[in-house]
Amino acid sequence: MKKIKIGYFGDGLWAYNALNIIIKDERFEIKFICGRFDSLDETLKSFAVENKIEFIRHKNVNSDEFLNLIRKFDCDLFVSMSFNQILKKQFIHLPPLKTINCHASKLPFYRGRNVLNWVLINDEKEFGITVHYVDEGIDTGDIILQKIYPISDEDDYKSILERAYINCANVLYEALINIYNDEVQVIKQADIHNVGFYCVRRIQGDEIIDWNQSSRDIFNFVRAICSPGPMALTHIDKEEVKINKVSLIKDAINYRLIPGTVIGFKGSAVIVKTADNSILIDEYYSKKRLKIGDRLK
Repeated sequence: MKKIKIGYFGDGLWAYNALNIIIKDERFEIKFICGRFDSLDETLKSFAVENKIEFIRHKNVNSDEFLNLIRKFDCDLFVSMSFNQILKKQFIHLPPLKTINCHASKLPFYRGRNVLNWVLINDEKEFGITVHYVDEGIDTGDIILQKIYPISDEDDYKSILERAYINCANVLYEALINIYNDEVQVIKQADIHNVGFYCVRRIQGDEIIDWNQSSRDIFNFVRAICSPGPMALTHIDKEEVKINKVSLIKDAINYRLIPGTVIGFKGSAVIVKTADNSILIDEYYSKKRLKIGDRLK
């Protein structure tokens, strides 16, 4: 039986879940695993030790030093799953079957970073998982396989992250089988949309709520960065208020008032004025208990 010899680059649960599937298929052989240079996650290293696979970290995988190091493995294919270095031409084309990447979005849309957060912020009704060939752009290579998954109002960052962890592994594995069977029918990203768009990495400060937005926008914002994300942040009298869950109020009336004002309670939930109507804060963490008349900023 022929085997595809794989050099695997990745990090975290994304990479671990896929490896757990690939390692069981005799058609594939993992020759080495390369983790992120700056990662504190030792999961992949433990996996490598357990399965007697060489584990590597390097600050520059495009360097001649690193490329000379991995040539000895004689890989047919490089696979990237949540790896964080930009891959250059000499690296990409080193193995005969080139280099592929799994990206948790519906390419050519949501290229870049923190895409599951941005999908929810933008009120999308679905998200994608795409396996594509790596080229010298960022998430711009030809598509090997793409699957689409629905998003409902019951979803939040935690729920779609958990689905992505599982389905990224499954989609990558299916793409590898297509490559093994020489059944890949590539799709040019420009044939889907000739522009697409990129998302930037979210940084500290991006979690602050803008109460001058609509209730729907705030609902999407809070669920997009709920735990295990940083959680949405607002302040009352310089005290932090972290908000993990909000709910839309059915048939809420649109009217003018100061956005961010606490206007009432519904059970344990706090009712706050937004730009258009009002919203329920279902779960928050603060040293200060919110009361009617408080102004969140």
